Amino acid sequence: MEGDLVKRESAIPFVGLPAAAMRGRNPIQMLKNAGVLIKGVLAARSLLRRERPAAILGTGGYVCVPLFVAAALERVPTLLYLPDIVPGWAGRVLARLATRIAVTFDDSKRYLPAHKVVETGYPVRGEVFNQDKAACRALFGLNDQLPVLLVYGGSRGARSINQAVAALLSDLLELAQVVHVCGRNGDEPWLREAQAKLSPEQASRYHLYPYLHADAERSMSAAFGAADFALSRAGASTMAELPAAGIGSILVPLTMVKQEYNAAALADRGAAISIPDEAMLGSGEPTQGRLWRELSAVLSSPERLQTMAQRSASLAQPDAGARLASEWLALARGG
Repeated sequence: MEGDLVKRESAIPFVGLPAAAMRGRNPIQMLKNAGVLIKGVLAARSLLRRERPAAILGTGGYVCVPLFVAAALERVPTLLYLPDIVPGWAGRVLARLATRIAVTFDDSKRYLPAHKVVETGYPVRGEVFNQDKAACRALFGLNDQLPVLLVYGGSRGARSINQAVAALLSDLLELAQVVHVCGRNGDEPWLREAQAKLSPEQASRYHLYPYLHADAERSMSAAFGAADFALSRAGASTMAELPAAGIGSILVPLTMVKQEYNAAALADRGAAISIPDEAMLGSGEPTQGRLWRELSAVLSSPERLQTMAQRSASLAQPDAGARLASEWLALARGG
């Protein structure tokens, strides 16, 4: 997947290295994966000796392990960027090998070797900042009569969020216009069926897309620009994109990958509300669940929308890319 993205979006040469996960595997699979990792380290050492990099940037995950082991053996300095507040298992292993560690918020220091950590922020594409809201709304056929709620859950979507939105759709569209990026995981057909049951006026307020490409006119950046509020998962990018767009949010974290800590980073600063998956709809009527209570309270209050937007915008780090690059260049220069 990474090779296809690099080829589509740049002219940067791409080299794949053997890598495999170790955690949570049975003993036989762990042995096989250990063999893959050894091959990866050998391939990475060969690559480093050929390319002779001054410094390496890695962004965590088990795919970085062979390269960082090889870099330690070859004495090449490494900068590890860990965007989530709490790193995963591979991130913690890599943190021991890395020369320096960059993080999104200082909250991560307690989970890492603090003497290596520098807060750089999360790099966000420039077009997300300071957008023309009226122009972005025009792209999606939105107006200023009702606030705009952006719902998204990553490229594959978030089924539980999609299901909750479908259950609340009729009530929700009385309060807001909705731009719903449902993901490419097969949820669009039944969400279209839910839209078909709405009144014509409500249906005109619901704008459903499986995915918004970065190079399309109706892009995800434009969707951020059009929105007043968001409902999403709490992946690492939410800690940067929502502040960059200057919008508050309700975040529904995936606890299996510790997204609740990402959500707390925004919620503790007044920029978001964190709701567990199981509490969205509750056990009774959908409107009795916490998601509807929180959404209806915020969307009905222009003052609260504005306050959360301001607190979110105050967390924006527009120079994050430059700061990360500066740290990397300093390592390359022996700093």
